Amino acid sequence: MELSKEKLLGFYETMLTIRAFESKAVELFADNQLPGFVHLYLGEEAVATGVCGSLSDKDFITSTHRGHGHLIAKGGKVDLMMAELFGKATGYCKGKGGSMHIADVELGILGANGIVGAGQPIAAGAAFACKYKKTDAVAVCFFGDGASNRGTFHEALNMASVWKLPLVFICENNMYGISNCQRDHMRVTDVSDRAAAYGIPGMTVDGNDVVAVYEAASEAIERARRGDGPSLVECKTWRWRGHFEGDPGAYKDPAEQEAWLKKDPIPRFAEKLLELKVATAAELDAIREKVQAQIDAAIRFSQESPDPSPEEALTDVYA
Repeated sequence: MELSKEKLLGFYETMLTIRAFESKAVELFADNQLPGFVHLYLGEEAVATGVCGSLSDKDFITSTHRGHGHLIAKGGKVDLMMAELFGKATGYCKGKGGSMHIADVELGILGANGIVGAGQPIAAGAAFACKYKKTDAVAVCFFGDGASNRGTFHEALNMASVWKLPLVFICENNMYGISNCQRDHMRVTDVSDRAAAYGIPGMTVDGNDVVAVYEAASEAIERARRGDGPSLVECKTWRWRGHFEGDPGAYKDPAEQEAWLKKDPIPRFAEKLLELKVATAAELDAIREKVQAQIDAAIRFSQESPDPSPEEALTDVYA
């Protein structure tokens, strides 16, 4: 697949933005500036970037408790996201949702979700709406290896298969469901093998190679747009941090952790861009400076924003 310089540098900028956002979240949480829990996407940047590279605002995504990367890759605004993490009134959810509940329906972001596997039936519903309304929009469902053991996964795959819904299931296999390694919570090596039970295509790709992810996701998304039904794409990657900030991750094999850190998708991609003469070192440096300036501005915006007022406590809340 021939990709333009603009597209490739866009991938690089998106991955850097996710990395910079999450790295700052680490610092801010440790400094007690962020209330609630945060589950970080560090190390998995190539997956969201590659998948969302084939989507537009008319397409839908459902996210997870580890959703900052999905939101940024789909076009979410880092200042509104950061303000939500700070619990400020200017945040996406007016400071009431926090890290695990950010949504922007105008961008097709149907929300992050604190319930494991909850996005799968929501994505099936969105895909059904696309088909019913006869649009060429598609829905993409992000979930982890642990969520592929939930009943929602199997129900959503079955329903999407039977109705040939324009839905792409993206399994971000970061090898851990909370503290339980994939080797210990399922017998199959590849989650994509489970697609066969529902008569749909399944494929496994290197989730730390943004171009490989983009190519696999593009094929599945185009298939869905044509009306040929759903696909399951598994992206093998690695969760750098613990399950949440504050979890030291002592259950990980240190040697395995070190090996995966060496597969960092960002310097790996930068090296390829330089090797192929797609960009110069100066161009990549300029992108890094631009991204860092955006994140710094988002933090200032958040710190200067007002807290939600007590009078607004029940506004937008459904009983």
